[in-house]
Amino acid sequence: MDFFAAAPDSPPAGLGFATLSLDRAALKREDAEWLRRAQALAEARFLAICKDIPVLAFDGLNLNPWFTRNEIEGLGERGDPLFLGIEDGEPRFAFDIGPERFDALKERKDLKLIDMRSIAMQELFAPGILNAIGTAKAMLLWHNRHRFCSNCGKLSAWAFAGWKRHCSDCGTDHFPRTDPVVIMLAIHGDSCLLGRSAHFPEGRYSCLAGFMEPGEGIEDAVRREILEETAITTARVRYLYAQPWPFPSSLMIGCLAEATSTSITIDPAELADARWFTREEARQILANSHPDGISSPPRMAIANHILQAFVDAG
Repeated sequence: MDFFAAAPDSPPAGLGFATLSLDRAALKREDAEWLRRAQALAEARFLAICKDIPVLAFDGLNLNPWFTRNEIEGLGERGDPLFLGIEDGEPRFAFDIGPERFDALKERKDLKLIDMRSIAMQELFAPGILNAIGTAKAMLLWHNRHRFCSNCGKLSAWAFAGWKRHCSDCGTDHFPRTDPVVIMLAIHGDSCLLGRSAHFPEGRYSCLAGFMEPGEGIEDAVRREILEETAITTARVRYLYAQPWPFPSSLMIGCLAEATSTSITIDPAELADARWFTREEARQILANSHPDGISSPPRMAIANHILQAFVDAG
């Protein structure tokens, strides 16, 4: 039996932030001399983030997230360089630009400051580039929010090419966090369960989702979240694929779950509504042709692709 026959070999097209195209070259992170020389190379390229917003070069027609060394220096005061990896022989880094530079950068005609969600929804860049920008955004935000040692309270320092912080006072190393989130579609026969959060745009329904808790496996979290939010019980759980989600730094773990009940009782603290949709309705939702005007999350979101997997399975 080929246990991998049904496993996807790559993320589905359009799934935002999920395609890693560069070699992260983790063994280079502790080589200070190599990193210094790599930054000085003419072929080195740099991303820039200012106040959590990507800074993009703009020539009047095209957008480019990668800056040369001279161009990045022209953006103003920067933090330490985050080493992202190597692509096509070119070392790639990211810098956090001081927040005091935000207004000045925004006024420059050769730059565009576009928020990460808009970049992904509009598919402005190739998937691998989107992954690099999302990684930079999540990592630099982590550094900004975790400047002090959680063990002793003293100021920690940038280390390991940006992939950890070190407290010289107590010797504790701190590593960037990723928060795992299960996002799942409960299925009963030819129908699927979608929910609507109060903060969604009008008519938007999506897969249920929730953060995993300490001590939980993926399957446990899937079953618990569905039960808590809708009172639906589930049995078998199947993993589909995952999506790095830099808002601020989560990993969306996409699953299908076999429902063993159908009567819905929503948790009003979590959902404004939840209902069963047939496979044909799910197809209409994805095509924006549902008679009730119901829509799905955009193509860059994993919920869209989970719903598409259910439709395709029919």
